[in-house]
Amino acid sequence: MNSKPEKVPNGASSSVLKRLSDILIASIFILVLAIPMLLVAIAVRVFLGSPILFVQERGGLNGEVFWLYKFRTMRNAKDKNDEPLPDSERLSKFGKLLRTTSFDELPELINILKGDMSFIGPRPLLTEYLPRYSTFQMRRHEVRPGLTGWAQINGRNALSWEDRFKLDVWYVDNWSLWLDLKILFLTVLKVLQAEGVSADAHVTMPKFMGEQQPLRANDVK
Repeated sequence: MNSKPEKVPNGASSSVLKRLSDILIASIFILVLAIPMLLVAIAVRVFLGSPILFVQERGGLNGEVFWLYKFRTMRNAKDKNDEPLPDSERLSKFGKLLRTTSFDELPELINILKGDMSFIGPRPLLTEYLPRYSTFQMRRHEVRPGLTGWAQINGRNALSWEDRFKLDVWYVDNWSLWLDLKILFLTVLKVLQAEGVSADAHVTMPKFMGEQQPLRANDVK
């Protein structure tokens, strides 16, 4: 990753083919997985209650905002001040199982069918991050976000934000249908091995706060 990657042009025909493939494969998966998804939905309702789906705004292609759908994995547990408890306390054993197997991601097939996402691309992140990106980091939004991506097969949540964004932009510069097939194959292996699901010392990734600015002399007291 230290050497400058050779940029591969994204042809219009390849982009159209990728979108058509997304629509076809997402449609097939939704039909084939309809019963398993229904069973997961019932299990979420039994173990975690309502709502069944976790719905949240995320940044998509060109920074446009869309609603992301996932199966809920956390309890609605709150402290005495009616504030949500930390993720580590709200994430149940059943929720951990959903995340480890990536079953919680299945509703994103709807996002793919709608055109909000692709199967392969940088993961869609919180909208509050959009104004925090550097010009370089913002380039991750030059393609549709994905169900899985280059960063996910190279560390997933175990990566630092800096490394994750570098991998995202590398994917943008080197995208090809063959690369997507490689990522898809390696993603299956990662899911089976349950690697990189959580960042070190965190149930999920810590929030991205933007690039740290160096301290000036008069800032130190």
